[in-house]
Amino acid sequence: MSYGLCAIAEPVPHVLHIPARHERPFRPSAHPPPGALASEIVERKGLGHPDSICDSLAEELSLRLSRHYVERFGAVLHHNVDKTLLVGGAAAPKFGGGEVLKPIEIFLAGRAALAYRGETIAIEDVAGEGTIAWLRDNLHALDPSRHVLLHCLVRPGSADLVELFERARKAGAVLANDTSCGVGFAPLSGLETVVYEVSRGLNAAEFRQQHPAAGEDTKVMGLRTDRNIRLTVACAMIGRFLDSMDDYLDMKEKLAAAARNIAAQHTSCDVAVAVNTADAPDASQIYLTVTGTSAEAGDDGEAGRGNRANGLITPFRPMTMESVAGKNPVSHVGKLYNLAAGLIAARIVAEIPEAAGAECFLLSQIGRPIKEPQLVDVGLHAEEGRVARLAPLASEIAAQELDRLDTMWRDLIEGKLAVGRWPFASSAS
Repeated sequence: MSYGLCAIAEPVPHVLHIPARHERPFRPSAHPPPGALASEIVERKGLGHPDSICDSLAEELSLRLSRHYVERFGAVLHHNVDKTLLVGGAAAPKFGGGEVLKPIEIFLAGRAALAYRGETIAIEDVAGEGTIAWLRDNLHALDPSRHVLLHCLVRPGSADLVELFERARKAGAVLANDTSCGVGFAPLSGLETVVYEVSRGLNAAEFRQQHPAAGEDTKVMGLRTDRNIRLTVACAMIGRFLDSMDDYLDMKEKLAAAARNIAAQHTSCDVAVAVNTADAPDASQIYLTVTGTSAEAGDDGEAGRGNRANGLITPFRPMTMESVAGKNPVSHVGKLYNLAAGLIAARIVAEIPEAAGAECFLLSQIGRPIKEPQLVDVGLHAEEGRVARLAPLASEIAAQELDRLDTMWRDLIEGKLAVGRWPFASSAS
């Protein structure tokens, strides 16, 4: 059974459900592999997209806070800093230069322990250092000191959630601090892989060094119809690296060529690429910026509005609207269950050859141990008649991943696991 991009006809997949403490018979899956469908849509917002900036800064703050708590107090304290908002500024871009007229405003909001055992936590310092470092490291034409105004609005957590967090930590059992659903699937379809890799390639440091005029604010929208892929790419071009309209149009061609070359490494389907399709060069209406991100003037951003936990937006897949960036890595199941679901699905596909694909749904209940979800629902894409035989192996993998939920925070703060990328685990881990 093929799970590839260009497979048009496939057997109807079946699904096995593995609830927390009992099993039910499988049924035909409601989610056939996207590669089996006549058409498919996949989207990825690049590193400098306003929504991606918000997700990245929220997650950076959570990770820095977690490390700060561990270094000072020996444990990650309660926090959820997942409410980042970006308000776009004003700018006057032009070839050979341009100017930011009004700075981008970034609001970091959420709840966190700001004092512990009589010691205060300088949240503004932690937030400011992390935000400036991330912006400088990832947006090469943006100067945080001149182009960004930061507001840290993190406040103490509610007494009941803080007490729940502390009670669980002292008891040695991590309790879910929300009732939430996590969803994961594997492997990526061919189109999902193409969109992910093209977006990643256009944001890569090597590409940026060769083509500094291409900003980090990219968006790749992929459409597959049978064996034909159409990629619509938006990229914020940077005026000071371009001298004329001819230079701009040439950069569009180079970007399209790079996208086609990357795509060709991951699919045998025909690929067409269109870049900045709203341009009207004769009217001097083009996607030109000062900083390489539309946040300077054209767009606002918010955490949770962009890519899902695996770095993609996949409307042909089961998804959750849960925002994962910025949630604490110890007990917030909105983050942990999305990670665990993806890890379970990925391991099933990697370790069970007969499983061409897998989907996993996890449901928590607030106050209940995170290792004891209300439901573990694992769907296996396999030939009819084989699913029941594969159930014990799939159940064992799911149980193993759930069992390590209470130590997953270490992998997150050490960078061995990360949200917003696929696979979640780094190649070095």
